[in-house]
Amino acid sequence: MVKFLVIRFSSIGDIVLTSPVVRCLKQQVEDAEVHFLTKPTFAPLVSNNPYIDKVLTLKDQLSDTIKEIKEESYDYIIDLHHNLRTAIIKNRTRILSFSFPKLNIQKWLLVNFKINRLPNVHIVDRYFETVKLFDVQNDGKGLDLFISADEEVDIKTLSDFIHQGYLAVVVGAKHVTKQMPYDLITHILNRLPYPVVLLGDQYDRMVAEKILQSSTNKLIYNACGQFSILQSASLIKQSKVVLTADTGLMHIAAAFRKRIVSVWGNTVPQFGMYPYLPKEFYSIHEVNYLPCRPCSKLGYKQCPKKHFRCMNDQHVDQIVEHIRSFYEQTI
Repeated sequence: MVKFLVIRFSSIGDIVLTSPVVRCLKQQVEDAEVHFLTKPTFAPLVSNNPYIDKVLTLKDQLSDTIKEIKEESYDYIIDLHHNLRTAIIKNRTRILSFSFPKLNIQKWLLVNFKINRLPNVHIVDRYFETVKLFDVQNDGKGLDLFISADEEVDIKTLSDFIHQGYLAVVVGAKHVTKQMPYDLITHILNRLPYPVVLLGDQYDRMVAEKILQSSTNKLIYNACGQFSILQSASLIKQSKVVLTADTGLMHIAAAFRKRIVSVWGNTVPQFGMYPYLPKEFYSIHEVNYLPCRPCSKLGYKQCPKKHFRCMNDQHVDQIVEHIRSFYEQTI
């Protein structure tokens, strides 16, 4: 038996993006036992994964996590987070480890000087660099996310108008400068005849209510704050098309091979985290002529320039056209 510990602490999208490495490691290394270390909040994203033998969660005291790791007697650590905390873990456990290249210098150059030295490689394929010594290769089967039966949402228990299919719209994002403004979402939905489910957490519920009140489309169900991560994933899975910013739910949509219309604000696809799907499954919408973009590799609470043109200048007609095209393909 060869025992691996894969580490990725956060966040939703980043963890989903590790799933091809986990699957291929388990399937291609003989007698591999694969464990996964993450934050407790994100454990549900991996707890149902059949390619993971055990899930460890980060303790309040890092020393307790290190103790647990030592007791497991791992052969190798596959570090897909690569930060100070994982560096401490690797140093103190002295387990042979492999870390993926974060390319922070290249990202810094793009953010601060708009000099692009980033390779045209998706982050999933960079993750695979950590396991190439074990002759593990990408099987091309895409992302995984597994939902237990008790987390599946029966849409028949929700509003009647979504029973025959709907457009899933992701309202929130971890950072405000990644989010689509409510008026942009409203303008888009006013141009569409389809039933809609709005997705997000409890903090997005008020924004979703504003969309409901402002939109002329009355076939909108506000699911924000009502469902867990995996329940929201279930609603993504059952949708026809997903409209989303650069968010974790975008990657969940990719795991279910959904048609995705992605709208980008302060971040850019060049960071390597666009939908991990064949190109015919998604469209990317971004404002390319802004000298201030990208302003961050993550995001801010508000636009540093105060104008938020990366979202406010989006081409609504093109977004609507792609949603219509994708939706009609599912009928």
